[in-house]
Amino acid sequence: MPLPPDPVAFTIPLIDREVFWYGLMVTLGTLAGAWIADREARRRGHNPDHVWNALIVLMILGLLGARLYHVISQPAGADPNLRNEYFQDPIKIIAFWDGGLRGLGIFGAIVGGLLGLWLYTKWQKLSFAEWCDIAAVGLPLGQAIGRWGNWFNQELYGQPTKLPWGTPIESLYRLPQYAGLPEETRFHPTFLYESLGNLLLFFVLSYIVVNWGRFLRKGDIALLYLIGYPLVRFFAEMQRPDAWIAGGTGIPTAQLISLVMMAAAALWILWRHGSLQRLAGGRA
Repeated sequence: MPLPPDPVAFTIPLIDREVFWYGLMVTLGTLAGAWIADREARRRGHNPDHVWNALIVLMILGLLGARLYHVISQPAGADPNLRNEYFQDPIKIIAFWDGGLRGLGIFGAIVGGLLGLWLYTKWQKLSFAEWCDIAAVGLPLGQAIGRWGNWFNQELYGQPTKLPWGTPIESLYRLPQYAGLPEETRFHPTFLYESLGNLLLFFVLSYIVVNWGRFLRKGDIALLYLIGYPLVRFFAEMQRPDAWIAGGTGIPTAQLISLVMMAAAALWILWRHGSLQRLAGGRA
């Protein structure tokens, strides 16, 4: 992979405000996911205006959740004083105008987005489970696009590699353990692996919705997403030398969260389709 351009895409005239590629990719991914949700809402016979109206709430609470996850996390090599600064000056948590949208955690975004969607559907008297399905179809596409913001920031890379798709990382952006490696050293593009995994998940969910929809209950697609994305993330974490390690376990926190999410979602699907009840009945 080639070296990315400067993280700053352009500067807004008059106000002299920098616009970062990271923020642009996150925004583009959000709009792409919403567009897919719009199409899915139309296919189901629902008013697509709800997608764009709910998007406002989802973006606010999703970004807040993503930032809070970032604040409490402790990635390897991160400055331990930074989290204290957030608590001493909480405005820095939501200061998106200072440094763009850098520092987001997808698991926090999922929780915040779910809360926002629940509030909106409750207000509009809509089916929360069905609208979770509508949102879940396009969500992995949005993530696949948004992950490219990490390429522009030269972050979310893995261990050194000689594979042809390795990405160069300038010394300024390297983790301390890689600072002394030759300039031409390339690294696993972890962001790309996760992006491709999300893209595959998008196609899988889209296929299931269209071809197996008659077998599904409301909320099943959202639960399948909560199995699929954590699976993608679990394997991506294997190439995260900067991963937040769960205290004393040596295991990345994101992998533990992924395992819990996958198990809970899978059991929920089995339960709501009667598999667990039949199994329990057979053993009784």
